[in-house]
Amino acid sequence: MYKLVAIDLDGTMLNSYGVVSEETKNTIKEVEKQGVEVIIASGRPIASIKEIAKEIESKNYFIAGNGAIIYDVKKGEIIYEKTLSKEKVLEIIKICEENSISYNVYTEREILATSLKYNVLYYHKENLKKEESKKTKINIVNNMYEYVKNKEDAKFLKITICDETKTVFNSIIKKLKGIKNIEILDVSHMARKTIVHGTEEYQISYFYSEISTENVDKWEAIKFLIDKLNIKKEEVMAIGDNSNDKNMIKNAGLGIAMKQSTLSVLEVADEITEGNNEDGVAKILQKYYKNINF
Repeated sequence: MYKLVAIDLDGTMLNSYGVVSEETKNTIKEVEKQGVEVIIASGRPIASIKEIAKEIESKNYFIAGNGAIIYDVKKGEIIYEKTLSKEKVLEIIKICEENSISYNVYTEREILATSLKYNVLYYHKENLKKEESKKTKINIVNNMYEYVKNKEDAKFLKITICDETKTVFNSIIKKLKGIKNIEILDVSHMARKTIVHGTEEYQISYFYSEISTENVDKWEAIKFLIDKLNIKKEEVMAIGDNSNDKNMIKNAGLGIAMKQSTLSVLEVADEITEGNNEDGVAKILQKYYKNINF
């Protein structure tokens, strides 16, 4: 039996509306009753993950910032971290500002943004449907460089880079690759999000990448956690859909890709489940864990 299941959020556990379906929620709870450690492994900040972990009754740990942090839910503290230095964040901000590229800075508590665009717009619209305690905190900052420079108490998890035009996006990525001791997520496709406005639905699409300090990865965080829990890598199931899930899917005892996953993830997965809008997480868990009743 797989003793630990690591599940991505966006595009995986969450449907296109940013919600965990009742079937997925109940299936996860039933799996947990069998003594399995089910953890969230997401690129989101801590505050954005906490309430979802509570919804699925994942009471022990979760991974935030694509592996930059492991959070102990019971103790309410960070037990593992590999974060960006303020100096690196400022260096990246300066390049983005000089080249008029859209970017966001993720701390452990919030997302810092200069405007509501791209992925931050999606989180903002998602927030409108949620009660206050479940919202992803977004802080719109006028002068990001000075704000970050003067911020003393933050842990910088990652920076996301976004643009609608591939040539502009590729140009900024080329410049950022000149910075030492950082990791730039290789994403070759456009992100597509569904936003609901009243009775209307519309898609936002953009090229994006994520920047973290070197050697930050969801699988690296999982390795730390399973060593702590005395679980073998062969006893880990990992479920995801995007490039930041690739290594955990490739290295886990059982790697599961969502049907709509990016090609590089589909290529390394042991198995493919249904999409995030068809309860793919619930279906694969029901296949491998029997006696699920709700």
